[in-house]
Amino acid sequence: MSEYLTTKELAELLRIKERKVYDLAASGEIPCSRAMGKLLFPRHAVNAWLAENSSGFTALAVTERPNVFLGSHDPLLEWALRESRCGMATFFDGSLDGLERFSQGEGVAAGLHIFDPPTGDWNVPIISERFGREPVVLTGWALRERGLIIGREMAGKIEKIEDLKGRRVVPRQAEAGSQGLLEHLLSQANIARTDVEFIASCRTETDAALAVLEGKADAALGLKMLADQYRLDFVPVMSERFDLLVDRRAWFEPPMQTFLDFCRSDSFLAKVRDMPGYDVSPLGRVHFNGA
Repeated sequence: MSEYLTTKELAELLRIKERKVYDLAASGEIPCSRAMGKLLFPRHAVNAWLAENSSGFTALAVTERPNVFLGSHDPLLEWALRESRCGMATFFDGSLDGLERFSQGEGVAAGLHIFDPPTGDWNVPIISERFGREPVVLTGWALRERGLIIGREMAGKIEKIEDLKGRRVVPRQAEAGSQGLLEHLLSQANIARTDVEFIASCRTETDAALAVLEGKADAALGLKMLADQYRLDFVPVMSERFDLLVDRRAWFEPPMQTFLDFCRSDSFLAKVRDMPGYDVSPLGRVHFNGA
């Protein structure tokens, strides 16, 4: 992260027009320096200035977001963050967990797949409600084929959601988007929670598939890619949209730009071709742009 803010960056931070930033600089109200004919604003000095002016002018507390990727676990996303060598750490513990941590400034981005039953849309309704006036961007990552991962012995016995009644099923943590989706699908099929035997919850997509592979459960609502990887049967249910919620300023910083550059590389596209059930055509498509 740069030590200095540009006029445009400071205007976005304070949510004012650039002309107002020039007026503040000219009057000496805000610390700045001039280099090569451009105004630059030392980040530490701006932070101190905001702390001293906590009332009156539109003063906002500046939170330095750590370079952490939050939200839902996605095998392709996890691989790309690692292989890109972008320097971002990960804390994947579910879409809703990532959403809450992002709102608290605990990371620069979050992976989300939150289904909204009333609209049939993904992610946009909850993001527009919570971040409508915040400098955030919701951009596409991938469409993923999601369905029932089942053991070979369940082939022909589990062919639809209704067939989960009386079966051992892998739940995810309450904060996971896939758990919310599973509960919605069960409700649509008129299956009560007591009608299925939930085993211990799994916190990642991979762990859910492994639970089926190891015979701990009959089925998991998981990804086609993992069913293929572990040679398990798969019953397709839907195509879901996985998006990235990104802090707008972090989007232009080196870690995020390094990651995005890698996602346009031949290595990335080759990896996608080896992951059945992934469609990355939505990558980079903006679904929501905050104020």
